[in-house]
Amino acid sequence: MTKSILMPREPVPALAVALVGAGRFVLGAQPAERFDVVVFYRGLHCPICAKYLAELETLIPEFSQRGVQVVAVSSDGAERAQTMADKIKATQLRIGHGLSLASARQWGLYISTSRGKTSIGIDEPALFSEPGVFIVRPDGTLYYGSTQTMPFARPSFRDLLAAIDFAIAKDYPARGEYIGPV
Repeated sequence: MTKSILMPREPVPALAVALVGAGRFVLGAQPAERFDVVVFYRGLHCPICAKYLAELETLIPEFSQRGVQVVAVSSDGAERAQTMADKIKATQLRIGHGLSLASARQWGLYISTSRGKTSIGIDEPALFSEPGVFIVRPDGTLYYGSTQTMPFARPSFRDLLAAIDFAIAKDYPARGEYIGPV
């Protein structure tokens, strides 16, 4: 099976997941003023994810000030997602769970197999998606995308805030859209 490639300025795949606490996140149902940021994370087993999401939690007000909504999503079940929310003390970051691996693949995420217990003693699921960060315009098209094969060296949320500021100030278009001959 091949990995999907999402194209800037084209519609992103559907995304509908349950949220920790209550409710559902459905991308596009209530789009943000400027952008929706979707952060796919590996799951509770990943200590790097916990650190990454804890940082994101502190920056939610800055994203909100810019007209940007944020959701973090994994294929973990409700209990593991709640444990992650508790671990990072999430009060503002919406955490979605139950992402199907088929949906993860539609988003172009890499899928990994379990290697057993992680360094923090939590079992990895049999299969799970690797990280990705996507910025989606209110019209449902891709503005920015980053996928990774490893949990390391993820995009900085402060850098994303600066990029969003630049994009708004300069009305900067999504890039990487050319699909013609090279």
